[in-house]
Amino acid sequence: MIWVVDASVAVRWLLQDEEHPHADSVLQGLIERPEFFAVPELFCYEVYAVLCRLHPSPLEAYLEGIHPILHSGILRSPMTDDLARDAARFTRMGLTGYDACYAALAMQLEGLWLTFDAKAHRCVVRAGVSHLLKKGLPEGWS
Repeated sequence: MIWVVDASVAVRWLLQDEEHPHADSVLQGLIERPEFFAVPELFCYEVYAVLCRLHPSPLEAYLEGIHPILHSGILRSPMTDDLARDAARFTRMGLTGYDACYAALAMQLEGLWLTFDAKAHRCVVRAGVSHLLKKGLPEGWS
């Protein structure tokens, strides 16, 4: 299984007020087996934008907390024509363009998008491409 991690998970690794044990489990899994994880390139920009709004030292947090992860062996997917086409399907289901890219990447990789965004998850729950981490870790998580 490939786990597609979104920014709502990653910011919980770096913001004290947002900490969550399921986010910590995802981070531990990513550190141990980065080859089982993926992000679309927009992940970098989204996480950095949130850090700039909410973290007292956004650059340092990004460089120390996110940069090593991005160079650990995790798959970083570019925005291809195919990803854009698949994302369009998910925007029609109510996702933002950003979230649609996470869902489309999960679909393309036959994986699962891990998110804390309940509204986004509800939009695509029937498509079976997402898992809401507020409810627990996904089936098959080890």
